[in-house]
Amino acid sequence: MSLVNRQLRLKTRPEGLVRQDNFDLVELPVPELAEGQALVRVLYLSMDPTNRVWMSDIPQYMPPVAIGDTMRGLGLGRVVASRSSHYAEGDLVQGLVGWQDYAVLDEARAKDWVKLPPKPPVSLPTLLGACGFSGITAYYGLTEITPVQPGETLVVSAAAGSVGSIAGQIGKLRGARVVGIAGGPDKCRHLIDDLGFDAAVDYKADDWKEQLKQATPDGVHVNFENVGGPVMRAVMSRMVNGGRVALCGLIANYANGGRPSDDYSVIIVKRLTVRGFLAFDYRDSQKAVQDLIGWVKEGKVKAGETVAEGLENAPTVLNRLFEGTSTGKLVLRVHGE
Repeated sequence: MSLVNRQLRLKTRPEGLVRQDNFDLVELPVPELAEGQALVRVLYLSMDPTNRVWMSDIPQYMPPVAIGDTMRGLGLGRVVASRSSHYAEGDLVQGLVGWQDYAVLDEARAKDWVKLPPKPPVSLPTLLGACGFSGITAYYGLTEITPVQPGETLVVSAAAGSVGSIAGQIGKLRGARVVGIAGGPDKCRHLIDDLGFDAAVDYKADDWKEQLKQATPDGVHVNFENVGGPVMRAVMSRMVNGGRVALCGLIANYANGGRPSDDYSVIIVKRLTVRGFLAFDYRDSQKAVQDLIGWVKEGKVKAGETVAEGLENAPTVLNRLFEGTSTGKLVLRVHGE
């Protein structure tokens, strides 16, 4: 009996949050493999803010997903059939598998895929989070983009999320005073009690700007920015002369069609260095992954995931990133092992 591949194909471009009817769920037989190809059964999908960007027809670092195409998405899976000398049945791989049950891997594009240990030392969701692109983003943001130094004050926005939670912990490992910004008292307690942040700011509270001021009495040396909008502007106003900004994301603008503020005068006044970057720039880095796995196994970095279920639920699960209803890395289980 031939395998059936379910695919979520982009039907219309969302306005605001993603709706189920922005996608068609189609079922097709899995195609026969050509020489040099392997078939990957998707196990987990990474739910990332950039998924929402890819749905929009705006200038971005990759072409927007075309109407009618399978939704682009990072994930990991097992090779279940192979006509490639590079991949064997049972291999665990990570790459842009897409929102579907099965992906065809072509060895001509092997550079787009990472072969993982068949029996990894951490859980599969952690390989997409703390020890995957989320962790890699945090790692290089604070070691290469804006290296944070002992005694400096680091502020991390979306600090309870997949990237921010790891960035704050790396900041602590590097000797910084770490202030996290998150939504709600439970997440703020999590930052301090579980992850070891020095202070937390609840951006949903009426007095959040005063909280930020009290948490950064000596100003902000490094801003690891994930949010943009009013949060970014408030942090920038607290930065010391010569401060540095690692611009990782602008999630406040992704789901509402908004644009960042065009008031950049603070960058001039405070002589700030602002550098944008992408985790894809470092996808071949083994050092970051090795360090992150080591820290997780030693208990120096705590990994956390929110695991949702079901390929068909991907559009609404993605919205949890923008609604603030997940903690740590948000992943979607497509198939169990």
